[in-house]
Amino acid sequence: MDYLPLFHKLDGRPVLVVGGGDIALRKSVLLAEAGARITLVAPEIEPEVRAFVEARGGSCRVERYAADQLAGHCLVIAATDDDAVNEAVSHDAQALGLPVNVVDAPKLCTVIFPAIVDRSPLVIAISSGGDAPVLARLVRAKLESWIPATYGQLAQLAQRFRARVKTRFADLQARRIFWEEVFQGEVAEKVFSGQPQAAEQLLEAKLTSETATFRGEVYLVGAGPGDPDLLTFRALRLMQQADVVLYDRLVAPTILDMCRRDADRIYVGKRRAEHAVPQDDLNRLLVKLAQEGKRVLRLKGGDPFIFGRGGEEIEELAAEGIPFQVVPGITAASGCAAYAGIPLTHRDHAQSVRFVTGHLKDGSADLPWTDLVAPGQTLVFYMGLVGLPTICEQLIAHGKDPATPAALVQQGTTLNQRVFTGTLQDLPQLVAEHEVHAPTLVIVGEVVALREKLAWFEGAQTAV
Repeated sequence: MDYLPLFHKLDGRPVLVVGGGDIALRKSVLLAEAGARITLVAPEIEPEVRAFVEARGGSCRVERYAADQLAGHCLVIAATDDDAVNEAVSHDAQALGLPVNVVDAPKLCTVIFPAIVDRSPLVIAISSGGDAPVLARLVRAKLESWIPATYGQLAQLAQRFRARVKTRFADLQARRIFWEEVFQGEVAEKVFSGQPQAAEQLLEAKLTSETATFRGEVYLVGAGPGDPDLLTFRALRLMQQADVVLYDRLVAPTILDMCRRDADRIYVGKRRAEHAVPQDDLNRLLVKLAQEGKRVLRLKGGDPFIFGRGGEEIEELAAEGIPFQVVPGITAASGCAAYAGIPLTHRDHAQSVRFVTGHLKDGSADLPWTDLVAPGQTLVFYMGLVGLPTICEQLIAHGKDPATPAALVQQGTTLNQRVFTGTLQDLPQLVAEHEVHAPTLVIVGEVVALREKLAWFEGAQTAV
């Protein structure tokens, strides 16, 4: 993060603007909206600029810039078309420790103006650090269309009740849950539909209700195979409201960063025969945290109900009477195959697909081999790298053609994705030659041959 976003209170405070043209006017408009007391300095000041500044209680000085003009100001804006003047303003301001913005010159700035979505008192700032201002404006346009103007009214309503809510709920977590229910429920809908009085009455009733207590809950959420764009809207919403996040090693850091920043995070990752938190202990931990009244996010790579042990976890939650939600995720087989350009089914090649775990609970690979070698199906092996030689040997021994197309997809759907294709017989050799590591998906079937024509997401892939 190159810039730390901060919101400055400028109401009644002195700000110096150096420049007298259109650029200075644009910055002056923003400063005036924030209540700043503007002093504008330039050898020539356009009438429109002067009229605006003076109408808002500011002053204009028709003179060239000099360093002594900086004294007494809390912020400095250089908005001229003279590079030498802009550089001098930046140098002098920084020497005095004053925040300075030089329009269209990020390297001379200590502060920058973001694109702004104004729903006062709710204000949203978007910045690209000066690298792509057009992109920042496009993002602002999207937010402008998505966030109703009435969000400001909702924020004002919350402000009027804030002190009473703080008194009613001494616990910070209880207050947070209360407000989230307000902002996502009936109260907000009344505001959005133009019924502010009804909204206030609902909020009053909600605040004085004797049943305004909160129970813990567990969210079992699938994070997908790695690409953050594959998360569901519901997953994102729950990720943003959870108090505690329990995550495994297959959850990408970019996805974990999308969780609420102040949530507690507990790593419970698993590798083959190496668990940071044993499954039974994890189940009990979910129950314990929920019984403490916390909203617990159990964030899993892929889909929680496909080799994710989600069923085991919610069995214990159900037995203890803990409320829970399950949010499906795109499982690795679907996501990795799609990004590798390998359709799992195809009318000419595979009429069914089977998801198979590479090792069972007891650590063995005693699989129904006779069923797995049936024609017209695609096999997808999860966690199959360690047992891959055995898997290939057994499939061939039970009648699978050694020349059956097969693929290894490492870190599928991410920019680090690598795809290696070959045959069932030479898969173990591919692993050794290319130092393939987990997480890697194994796909066996005629559909793999279609990758040559259908691969679309190459990125940093290496195809063999």
